[in-house]
Amino acid sequence: MLKKTGAVVFLFCLFLTGCEKESGAVAGRRVMPQEDALLVATSIFPPYDFVRAIAGDRVKLTMLLPPGGESHSFDPSPQDIILMQKADIFIYGGGESDAWVRELLTAMDTRNMRIIAMMDAVEAVEEEIVEGMQAEDEEEPAYDEHVWTSPRNAKLIMQAIADALCGSDPANAGLYRQNADAYLKSLEELDKGFQEAVNAGVRKTIVFGDRFPFRYFADAYGLTYFAAFPGCSTETEPSAATVAFLINKMRAEHIPAVFHIELSNEKMADTISEETGAKKLLFHACHNISKKDFEQGRTYMEFMTQNLTNLREALR
Repeated sequence: MLKKTGAVVFLFCLFLTGCEKESGAVAGRRVMPQEDALLVATSIFPPYDFVRAIAGDRVKLTMLLPPGGESHSFDPSPQDIILMQKADIFIYGGGESDAWVRELLTAMDTRNMRIIAMMDAVEAVEEEIVEGMQAEDEEEPAYDEHVWTSPRNAKLIMQAIADALCGSDPANAGLYRQNADAYLKSLEELDKGFQEAVNAGVRKTIVFGDRFPFRYFADAYGLTYFAAFPGCSTETEPSAATVAFLINKMRAEHIPAVFHIELSNEKMADTISEETGAKKLLFHACHNISKKDFEQGRTYMEFMTQNLTNLREALR
């Protein structure tokens, strides 16, 4: 990571003074047409969608991570770096995979930029290694980056974004507050739905034949989970022992569904499903979305509402 971020800073220094051409909308970036509006840049999908819900076409909005891209190994282009420098508001996750962001921000003049790290808006917790999980060698525990997976955290992040938009654009503050309040009510309903689903379930255990970027979600609703890898793992091939453990857990507790996350190869979930007869279901972390979903304008609320439906099935 140090070599990568050092190279990124070099590119920043090289291109900042020599390139003033405005980036246009390309695959993975949707920039709103208002010429005199704020420029808001986000690193990943959740804050992109939150800004879209609050500000609509009152801002120029762009997302650096291309739809379908791997967020944990993202390497910004020179155009991405220029967009960051020009942004009035920049929003990113704040975890280990965003080391490149911190390196760039340190090298930039950010005096006129509002910067939000989503992890700073909530109480961050460390990733944990649960029974049966295949862990990578780490020098020290890393904080879980996937703070938005809990609707309760999403509310805090939305409030931080609304505050930044109102501070940077007082003329539209009334609209931003109105839209944010409406979204917060939707998040409250979503939170209520998840809690009711857990309360009505016959079990409180979920199994992921995949990575598990839902520590905040599980903590919020008192769920026990088993999975192949922690949320930020770079591993894709589980050991035979890991797969056997998950299969045995499914059988022992008669769990009717095994989850996978978005943009996964789904092989492990397929194997567990075939061995146990459990239904394979998607639980969308919203870390990134497919190009098709992006072009169709699908939202965090849509994905989380589908998660609610699938959770009910898994806990029945």
